[in-house]
Formats: sequence, C-alpha cells, structure tokens
Amino acid sequence: MTELMSVEHLRVLFPVKAGLIFDRVVANVHAVDDVSFSLTEGETLGVVGESGCGKTTLIRTLVRLVDSTSGEIRFRGTDITKAGHKALEPIRREMQMVFQDPQASLNPRKRVRQILATPLKLRGVEDAKIESESTQLLDRVGLRAEHLSRFPHEFSGGQRQRIGIARALAMNPKLILLDEPVSALDVSVQAQVINLLDELQDDLGLSYVFVAHDLSVVRHVSDRIAVMYLGKTMELSPSEELYTKPIHPYTSVLLAAIPIPDPEENRKRERKVVTGEVPSPIDPPAGCRFAGRCPRATEVCRDIEPQLTEYAGGHAAACHHPQNVTAEEITAAKLSVLSPLSAGEQMPTYTA
Repeated sequence: MTELMSVEHLRVLFPVKAGLIFDRVVANVHAVDDVSFSLTEGETLGVVGESGCGKTTLIRTLVRLVDSTSGEIRFRGTDITKAGHKALEPIRREMQMVFQDPQASLNPRKRVRQILATPLKLRGVEDAKIESESTQLLDRVGLRAEHLSRFPHEFSGGQRQRIGIARALAMNPKLILLDEPVSALDVSVQAQVINLLDELQDDLGLSYVFVAHDLSVVRHVSDRIAVMYLGKTMELSPSEELYTKPIHPYTSVLLAAIPIPDPEENRKRERKVVTGEVPSPIDPPAGCRFAGRCPRATEVCRDIEPQLTEYAGGHAAACHHPQNVTAEEITAAKLSVLSPLSAGEQMPTYTA
C-alpha cells in the first residue's frame, strides 16, 4: 500500500501566560505529546480517547489549522510541518475536514448553493458548471437539488452534516479528517452517516482519520485504531484485534464503557471502574500518564515512561505490564519505530 501521510514525534504545546503588564509564559499545556503514526491510501485510522486527550488538536494540526511545536508531518512524502500558505494551497485541496458541530461549521447567512460554490470556485470549476456540480455533490450525499436554495437552519442535524461532507468532497480530496462527525446525531442517523462515509470511501478511494470518543462507532469504520490518553498514544492496533485483545489497561476501561443493548447482559457484565484523578496536562507525570489510575501500575510505571512496544500483527501498546499477552509474545516483541523519544529503554514484563 502507498503511504499517504506520516507523522513523526508530533508535539503541540499551548503556552500558559501570566502577568498584568507583560505576558510571560509560565507553563505549557501538553495537548499532543510525541505522537507518531502513518496512513496509507484508502485506509481509515480511528483515534479514540476521553475528552481532553488531544484527539481534535491532533487532526487540526495535521491540516495545519494549529501549528505544531515540534515533530514532522509529511503528506505524499512532502514535509508540510512549517510550509507557508503558498506551499500549502495544492496540498489543502487534497486534505479536507468535517467538523463535529454541523450547525456551527456552516455559515448561517449563506444558502447551500453558496456554501458549495466557494470550494468549487477554488477548485477552478467554471461558473456555468457550478450549479450542476453542486447538484451532483448533494446527490452523492443523499440530498436533493431543491436543497440548494435553503439555509442551514432549515435542515436536521444529520442533513447539515451531509452538507458538511459535500463541502469537503467539492475539492476532490484524497484525505478527509473527521472530528467526531456523528457524536451530535441520533443513533439511527449516526448509522446512516457512517454508511454514507463507507460508500464514499469505496467509490472515491478516500482515506479517513476518524476521531471519536465512542469505540462502538469507530469499530465499524476503522482499519486501525489509535487510543490516546493525555496527549500520548497508549495503543495502536488493527481494529478487530483491539476489541478482542486489548493490551493496555486503559483500552479495556474504554471498551467496558460501551453500553450493551441487551439490559440483562448489561447488568451481568463485569464493571471496570478506575479511581483517581486525570493528571494535569500542564504538569504531566514523568512515567506512564495512566499510572495514577491503573490497577496494574507499579513503581516503574510512575517513574519511567513506557516505550511503544510492537507485538505480532502490528499491534503496539505503551505499557510496562501489558495484559492479554503471554510471556512468549513479550519475548518476541520489539521496540516500535513509533515509540516516543522520551520513553525509557525497559521492555515490558509479563504479569499474570
């Protein structure tokens, strides 16, 4: 498979300033802290984690809506980390974003015709063809030509999100970054939008980075899933294997929070409740970010950051005491090339 995007040791720090007259930086919020991954053409990478873990900041940085502090972002082999406006113009045509709130992301004063016409003009479509192109875009996302004359407030939440997707498609992108695109929608509408995204990917050969906090949603759309916690990658795995064999304790906690539709089964299952407070992103702990809440944590977890270890099948996890793996699997494991630069050299140890 051809690599579309690669991210190496990406960091995004937001300065905390203080002072009555002269602002001075007194600390930094570690929003994204040494994250690495790659994305191939036609692949969907899911990014999951609690609110505040850095998911949205990550994808906003990928599309250069937020500047990175350090690290490298490459798109089709071209370094775009610090690229200027002119250099980004042709690349941004291939990278589009769909935002979480479809109402806030659409201009309430413009009709759908105008919303779609802007990216089409930027793409170089002739004025005489904009109407027909806009109609085709709406048809592709399941809306009708008559909707062109309406304002965003005249649509339901699901329809507004379809317009947002149509706007992203107007530039003929190869990569679409989706920031919780279905979290504000009803469950039935979520399924419709997810099915639409699947169809578009098959028809147009799109790649997705799909951000969500609901693992049950990500499962149906992702080829691989990255689990983030407090700016760090805790686990990176093929989709199905993450659900059947979670290696990091934090992933197990997230999976245990997925509601089961059957009330009887939901009552019977074992609850995994974690205690403790989420560490401050301004002053994160030296070791594992999850150590203060992890039932498997030891002193080494609190003192030394675990390396991202790669197990069989491309399944990687950053944990000193991984679960659901045998002693033989740990022996055969190796340091992942995506491991943070700040991680220690200790390989994981087997814990029954």
